[in-house]
Amino acid sequence: MFIAMIVIFVLGYTAIALEHPLKVDKAASALILGTLIWVLYIFGAHEIVPGLESFHEYLKNTPEAAHYDTITQIRHFIVEYELIHHLGEISEILFFLLGAMTIVENVDTHEGFKVITDKIKTTNRVKLLWIISIITFFMSAALDNLTTTIVIIALLRKLIDDQKDRWFFVSMVVIAANAGGAWSPIGDVTTIMLWIGGQVTTARIVIDVFLPSLVTMLLPLTLLTFTLKGHVTKPEVIDNGDDGHSKNVRNFMFFLGVGSLLFVPVFKTFTHLPPYMGMLLGLGVMWVITDLMHKNRPHDFKQKFTITGVLKKVEIPTILFFLGILTAVASLQSAGHLQLLAEYLDEHLHNIYLIDLAIGVLSSVVDNVPLVAGAMGMYPVHTEVALNMITDPAAQEYGKFFVQDGAFWEFLAYTAGTGGSILIIGSAAGVAAMGLEKIDFIWYLKKISLLALLGYLGGAAVFYLMFGLVN
Repeated sequence: MFIAMIVIFVLGYTAIALEHPLKVDKAASALILGTLIWVLYIFGAHEIVPGLESFHEYLKNTPEAAHYDTITQIRHFIVEYELIHHLGEISEILFFLLGAMTIVENVDTHEGFKVITDKIKTTNRVKLLWIISIITFFMSAALDNLTTTIVIIALLRKLIDDQKDRWFFVSMVVIAANAGGAWSPIGDVTTIMLWIGGQVTTARIVIDVFLPSLVTMLLPLTLLTFTLKGHVTKPEVIDNGDDGHSKNVRNFMFFLGVGSLLFVPVFKTFTHLPPYMGMLLGLGVMWVITDLMHKNRPHDFKQKFTITGVLKKVEIPTILFFLGILTAVASLQSAGHLQLLAEYLDEHLHNIYLIDLAIGVLSSVVDNVPLVAGAMGMYPVHTEVALNMITDPAAQEYGKFFVQDGAFWEFLAYTAGTGGSILIIGSAAGVAAMGLEKIDFIWYLKKISLLALLGYLGGAAVFYLMFGLVN
C-alpha cells in the first residue's frame, strides 16, 4: 500500500493536470485523490504505521492506548490523531482563503479597486506587466503571497479583458508573489514557520534573501520585455446608473478591505494566534460595517452588496480544490513518504545548497510546508556552544550552516518560497490562481514553467555568489 499511495498520488495529479482534455473539474479530481489516498493508507496501516516514529510518540503520550489491541491503536492513531491534526492545519488555510476571497470580492463588488485601476492608464503589455509585477512583489512581503495573488487577480480582471492575456499576467503574478513572500518573515507559510521556529530572524531574512528574490522576478520580466509585443484590451465599462457606488463609498471600501488584510500580520504579532483568526475578525468587522451602510437600502440591493450576497460569488470550487490537494499531501506526510524523501536527499547530496535546491524543485509538485517541516525536524538549530563541543573539524564546519540565520535556513526560505512557481500547483498562490482564473496546467507548463525555472535558478546563483563562495 505504501507504493500504491504514491501511484495514486501521481495518477491524481495527472488528472488535475489534464483537467481540460478530460473535461473533469480539477476540484473533483483533487477531492477523490485526497480521500482515496487516505483509504489506501488505513488499509495498509498494519504494514506502514508500526515503523513510524510519530506512532511511537503517540503511544508514549497517550496512556489509554495501552489498553487497546494493536489494530485499534493503529486506527486510533490515524483517525483520531493524524487525520484530525492535519485537518486542523488544512482548515486554517481554508478559512484564511475563504476570508481573504470574501473581503476581496466585497471590495470588488463595491468597485473599490477603481482607486488603483483608474490610475493605471497604460495598455502596453510590457509596461503593464512591470507595474503589476512590482506591485505584487512588495505587496506580497507586506501581506502574504496567497492574499496578494487574490487581490491582484481582482485588479487584473478590471484591466485585461482577454482570458489568455489575463492568464499570462496572472501567472507572472504567481512568480512575483512567491518571490516577494520569500524574503519577508510573514510573506509565505514556510518563512513564517522558519521565523517562528527561530531558524531565521526578521532583519537577516530581509537583508540576505531580498536580492535573490528580486532576481527571481526580474529575470523572467527582462526576458519578456524583449519578446512581448502589443497592447491589452480593457474590459468594456458598463454604466448601470446610480448603484450607490459614489467615489467616497468606493474609496472607503477599498481602504477598509486593504486595512482588514494588513491587519492580519499585526494581529498575529500581538496575539500569537493563527493568521486565519485575524482574517476572520477583519471579515466580521467588514460584514458589520457593510450591513450598517446598506441597512436602509431595498432588499434586492442588500442581496447583492452585503457580505451575505457577496458570499454567493466566492469561488467554492477553489476552496474544495485546496482541500483535496492538501489532504492528499498530508497523507504522504503522515505515512512517512516525505520524511524518507528528506533523508534520501540528505544522504545522497550532503550539500546544503543542493539539498535546498532539490527541496525547491520538489515543492513545485508537493506542498512546501511538509518539506520544510521535514527539514526543520532533521536539522536542529545549532548554537555556538553546541558547535564548540563538536570535536570533528569537518562536522563543526558543516554545523555552521545550521546556526540561526545560517545559510541553510535562509536558502531554504528562498528555495521553498520560489520553487513552487515552477508548476502552477506548486504553491498556495498558484493553486488560488488556477482555481480563480481556471488556468490550464498544460498551458502554464508550456508558457510559464521555463520562465519560472530561469528566475529560480538565477536567484539561487545570486544567493550562492553572496554566501556560498564566502563560506
